[in-house]
Amino acid sequence: MGMETQTILLVEDDFLNRRLSKKILAENGYHILEAKNATKAFEILRKEQVSIAILDINLGEEKHGGISIGHELQYTYKIPFLYLTAYDTTDIVTKAVATSPHAYLTKPYKNIDLLTSVALALRQHSPQEATVATLQVKDGEFYVRLPVADICYIEADGNYLLFHADTKVYKSRTTIKQILEELPADTFIQTHRAFVVNKRKVNKFNVKNLIVGNEIIPVSKFYIDDIAAIWQ
Repeated sequence: MGMETQTILLVEDDFLNRRLSKKILAENGYHILEAKNATKAFEILRKEQVSIAILDINLGEEKHGGISIGHELQYTYKIPFLYLTAYDTTDIVTKAVATSPHAYLTKPYKNIDLLTSVALALRQHSPQEATVATLQVKDGEFYVRLPVADICYIEADGNYLLFHADTKVYKSRTTIKQILEELPADTFIQTHRAFVVNKRKVNKFNVKNLIVGNEIIPVSKFYIDDIAAIWQ
């Protein structure tokens, strides 16, 4: 089996440092996606399959921006990552360590240390951990983590998706197509261009509708064959 190229998300706000790290990693066979801030990093994470991330802790304006990305990688994306930083104050180290990075390198670091840390992190991280257990959604004005198992069904509403859980409705600015890529395919099924249903929450169904809790979810002709397979 040939080794597939591993994709690295490199988050570093300093252009020269970023170029240097990219060069070292690319020369060693890695595919690099670059981001200079957290916003761009999350944009890449939503769209691309990333094997590992290298995060500079201090991202310009965002004093500890790298740590906020590390937190998301730990809980939502389940992707291994390491920190790079010019700072080693106890306060920052403590915050960083709380997010379980695979390594913590202080600048200036040796190239071999960076390459070794990346290789070790990839080796220690088994791919079966990569299913998303929670999704980041909005509850009113706040972001919360919604366990995937709690979602009954998802409904498209303009530019948003509404996540109907047992007792509450959450929202997120994403699309059905994007969310289906994140959710476990053996549990979630599309029934209609605007609806995705958690198969485990279906009480009964026919060729036109599914009943989830007390809600009636429409089934469009296009998805009938998928629905028929629910209880097979």
